[in-house]
Amino acid sequence: MGIELQNTTVMRELAENKKMARAKQRVDELKGFYVHLTVYILVNTFITVSKIMGNLENGESFNEAFFDLGTFFVWGAWGIGLGFHAAKVFGYSLFSKDWEQRQIQKYIEEDEKEAEKFNRRY
Repeated sequence: MGIELQNTTVMRELAENKKMARAKQRVDELKGFYVHLTVYILVNTFITVSKIMGNLENGESFNEAFFDLGTFFVWGAWGIGLGFHAAKVFGYSLFSKDWEQRQIQKYIEEDEKEAEKFNRRY
């Protein structure tokens, strides 16, 4: 009886350690996203202000300088990458764990059906 109790305690501790490790990983991923977001905002703000100031010095009006397509190109291009990062961190993915599990199960079932067909033939 003592060994069973000890095994149960060890299993509980392992489960708690796994939960703690998963939680720490999620927090690290979230922190990484917020660092990415902060760098995105700071760098793109600097690039945008520099571009607008350069365009103004070249004789463009404020509206011409501000609404130049190149002014916000980096925001959009980098924003796509940031969007994918957010989707991964917050779990909005086309290829979620459930999707992966369904695909694995589908292929296992297909393999089993093929094996049954083969066994019936021979």
